[in-house]
Amino acid sequence: MNTLKEGDKVPNFTAIDNNGETRSLSDYAGKKLVVFFYPAANTPTCTVEACNIRDHYKELQDAGYEILGVSADTQRKQSNFSKKFDFQYPLLADTEKEVIQAFGVWGPKKFMGREFDGIHRMTFVINENGIVDRVISKVKSKEHAAQILSA
Repeated sequence: MNTLKEGDKVPNFTAIDNNGETRSLSDYAGKKLVVFFYPAANTPTCTVEACNIRDHYKELQDAGYEILGVSADTQRKQSNFSKKFDFQYPLLADTEKEVIQAFGVWGPKKFMGREFDGIHRMTFVINENGIVDRVISKVKSKEHAAQILSA
């Protein structure tokens, strides 16, 4: 797993969001951006994490952050997830894992004694110049917005 680190330039990416709109890194030029990766929509921990960001969205915006959630789920699944929980921010449907690979969050995982490849729950705080300012590798789902804001 070759994960982006602090100081790395984020490669440009393009993916479809939950509304079927194309989103690219270049859309956020000159803005602070938080990109959070989660394994799967509508799973318990991922839901807690995404809802925590939703509940603190105003604070994140007041701090100048744009938000993007990313998983390998389909556009339809991301759309249903977003509508069900009333998310104010886009969720990328990265079914081809292009964004996931660009950030280096796909790799070996262990769960209940089983090993498999999957998405690592990580968050990247990106500055206005497209450089990674911070990587949150130990995401606390119930406190995720606070982790982002504690910069």
